[in-house]
Amino acid sequence: MVEYLDPKRKIFKVGKENSVTTQADESSKQGKLNENEKSRIKSVISKASQSAASFDLKKLSDASRKSSQQKKTFIARSAKNLEMIWCPPGSYLRGGGARSNTIILTKGFYLGKYEVTQEQYYSVMGDNPSDFKGAKLPVEKVTWEDAMAFCKKLSEKEKGRIPVGWEFTLPTESQWEYACRAGTTTKYSWGNDINPK
Repeated sequence: MVEYLDPKRKIFKVGKENSVTTQADESSKQGKLNENEKSRIKSVISKASQSAASFDLKKLSDASRKSSQQKKTFIARSAKNLEMIWCPPGSYLRGGGARSNTIILTKGFYLGKYEVTQEQYYSVMGDNPSDFKGAKLPVEKVTWEDAMAFCKKLSEKEKGRIPVGWEFTLPTESQWEYACRAGTTTKYSWGNDINPK
């Protein structure tokens, strides 16, 4: 399964005869694979499987523990003290039963501790699209594109204050679920029931 994190959250299932191509300015498209491409994909999958099998979860756990001793917060000055928390590298089990798989995050990342407030959004973007006004209330009525524009502009404003090569962006699905789980090992982040109570 290949997932593209685009504004429409399109998900494509890829079979042996199909590929998925994507371009920055166009929608993703499915098409037939030629023999060379099938061979290349098979090789990539084989290498990825060997790499995954070589992960030592104890070493990953030790690295995670060491990494978690890093500074816990990072303040973005341009966004009125946008507090960030450190999420160390680690792993979690996605799904349950025969359909479960282990997701391994080899790098730690910072994640906003709270929702972006209207005051913070305004300080970066210069406007406030929210219907329910209040400086300390979360900003609302923003699209995925608006959120990405906020991240890009904040990265530009914080240039020189954040390490070279770093940027603000939205978390991936795996990063979000990993952070949401906060170390839980149940089938779902809220427990084992199919519906949260």
